[in-house]
Amino acid sequence: MEEFHKVRRLPPYVFEQVNRLKASARAAGADIIDLGMGNPDLPTPQAIVDKLCEVVQDPRTHRYSSSRGIPGLRRAQAAYYARRFNVKLNPDTQVVATLGSKEGFANMAQAITAPGDVVLCPNPTYPIHAFGFLMTGGVIRSIPVEPDETFFPPLERAVRHSIPKPIALIINYPSNPTARVASLDFYKDVIAFAKKHELIVLSDLAYSEIYFDDNPPPSVLEVPGAMDVAVEFTSMSKTFSMPGWRMGFAVGNERLIAALARVKSYLDYGAFTPIQVAATHALNGDGTDIAEVRSIYKRRRDVMVESFGKAGFEVPPPAATMFAWAKIPEKFRSLGSLEFSKLLVEKADVAVAPGIGFGEMGDEYVRLALVENEHRIRQAARSIKKFLSTADETMHNVIPLNAHR
Repeated sequence: MEEFHKVRRLPPYVFEQVNRLKASARAAGADIIDLGMGNPDLPTPQAIVDKLCEVVQDPRTHRYSSSRGIPGLRRAQAAYYARRFNVKLNPDTQVVATLGSKEGFANMAQAITAPGDVVLCPNPTYPIHAFGFLMTGGVIRSIPVEPDETFFPPLERAVRHSIPKPIALIINYPSNPTARVASLDFYKDVIAFAKKHELIVLSDLAYSEIYFDDNPPPSVLEVPGAMDVAVEFTSMSKTFSMPGWRMGFAVGNERLIAALARVKSYLDYGAFTPIQVAATHALNGDGTDIAEVRSIYKRRRDVMVESFGKAGFEVPPPAATMFAWAKIPEKFRSLGSLEFSKLLVEKADVAVAPGIGFGEMGDEYVRLALVENEHRIRQAARSIKKFLSTADETMHNVIPLNAHR
């Protein structure tokens, strides 16, 4: 039978191939160290859990909630932006709660996209940035991901040659998967470009609090005039180790926030009220939980960079996010990221995310998530070292290892 129209528009989900291989290996008894999915292993701070348990005892909270988010939660998010970025938000018109940033992006695409609309999207990038618009009938035009002087010339060409003219520009810093971080000066240029060409700016700031060099990433909304064209998406998943709670936000331009809220009002009743109250409690906290999460990821990052480097697999130290973005060792690069990722599962009992899953420009890379403890990361490095050191002898019939010599 022919695939349904919207399903047919989606590219193959390449991560599923690695997931199947991983599941098969585990079923056979293998101890797979999973550095693939960005699924935080740290527990949600106890004070947040306690607040949820307290509120859930009240049967009044078991009823339908508000898809925009309860007023206290929206006020807490506005207060967070004021403290962290010195950005003033009206919680009634410029903040809407989402079921994680992923749902927010997907429903914003539903709200603003007509069939055939062109959207400028980084490549590589987090899949929902592109898939959300593809599912609505939009067209994706890829742009660079580096937040430097190489970013704007291709952007100018994209605007000049795209028919119809693009409606929106997606930015994601700190970037998933590349971990690149943008400066406020870069954001100023982005907003100036967007105003010149009448573009909407959609900023994914999910990793704003996971940074390692005492240099907090800025918000695009810090730029004067950004509120005229921009909406920013954040998430509590990584900041507070709350991935399964599904709590995020969209903030910014009132017209765009109103469009998103209207679409959501037809599709959901919002997160469970006790979750929203617990999230409010988290946002109103003193920040010590965030600092502890940040320090754990930093230690893991340092262990990964050191141990993988000694194993012969160079991992550049990410300045932010819970990921490292590493180029495939040269002798395996011709295989592409999917086949290399499969090899790591089969030969080293280590799972990673193939870069091709984030876009064609990621195919020489893999993404490594900092979701295992330091002992397990070192164990993964030892397994990879053994695989790399014996590959010439054990894999001569599998891949042309001498191709690059």
